[in-house]
Amino acid sequence: MKKIGILYGRERSFPPAVIQRINDMNVDGVMAEPVKIDKVGQGLNPGYAVIIDRISQDVPFYRAMLKNAAATGTAVINNPFWWSADEKFFNNVLSVGGLDVPVPKTVLLPSYEKPTDTSDESFTNLAHPLDWQSMFNYIGWPAWTKPHDGGGWKSVYKCNNPEDLWKAHAETGQLVMMLQENITFTSYFRCYCIGRKYVKIMHYEPRNEFLDRYRCHHDVSDELMQQMHDYVIKINEWLGYDFNTVEFAVRDGIPYAIDFCNPAPDADKFSVGEENFNWVIEHAAKYAIERAQAQEPGKSNLTWGKFISESVAGTYDSRR
Repeated sequence: MKKIGILYGRERSFPPAVIQRINDMNVDGVMAEPVKIDKVGQGLNPGYAVIIDRISQDVPFYRAMLKNAAATGTAVINNPFWWSADEKFFNNVLSVGGLDVPVPKTVLLPSYEKPTDTSDESFTNLAHPLDWQSMFNYIGWPAWTKPHDGGGWKSVYKCNNPEDLWKAHAETGQLVMMLQENITFTSYFRCYCIGRKYVKIMHYEPRNEFLDRYRCHHDVSDELMQQMHDYVIKINEWLGYDFNTVEFAVRDGIPYAIDFCNPAPDADKFSVGEENFNWVIEHAAKYAIERAQAQEPGKSNLTWGKFISESVAGTYDSRR
């Protein structure tokens, strides 16, 4: 029997629903359950063919456990090694290079506070002051500042001028931040992608109250919807995510990828709505079963994106 485990924290709608759906499909030799951990020994597999990870971004112990599981044959969704290495700023870098997907203009900012155990001497190579004016000229106002590797709209600030930026930056401690162009959009979409092939484009309005953000409809062309679909597949193929969301802000008919590093995206029934929730459950279950059936004990069952595979092969070219 191949077991599919769901690793989660405070979620109470997605985990039991996807477990039930997998088991209701009654696929011979496959069953699902919550992951149970009573020990983690080096090189010892936890007994799962597949683990869907929904919480390791917040619990380092779980991330280390998942790497051990992956190294001993478990197919982990998403790849914990890539998830540990990836960040939002790099996603933008890849987009303007190898991906050629429109993204907002973005610059990286050092943390306001020095990292622990560092001093002024640790920043010998960092100019003081930074060339702030050229960054402001490039990004424009208003702008957004947000963690370069964060999520969940934590420590995100809208800044209308340098004074707003100084104030916001002072509140971010040791977080490495990025300053990003504001995209004044006419429509906005949040797109689920599972298995790098199943895509659900959800109409979304981030300016609404939290529970009303999916209660909207944007009148756009079929061509734009297809373009976003193709971008979603392309982004996830390059990054290597099997469970992710991509957000697009549409300005002047161009879909800008605003946020596309969400390997544990919101899948709560009460926020995404019943229709979207049912789609996520159905396709997450279907894909997890596919991975379980393909899993080979004792071998590597991780998936890797084109950026890694082409880099290893020496064929990656950011100038394409």
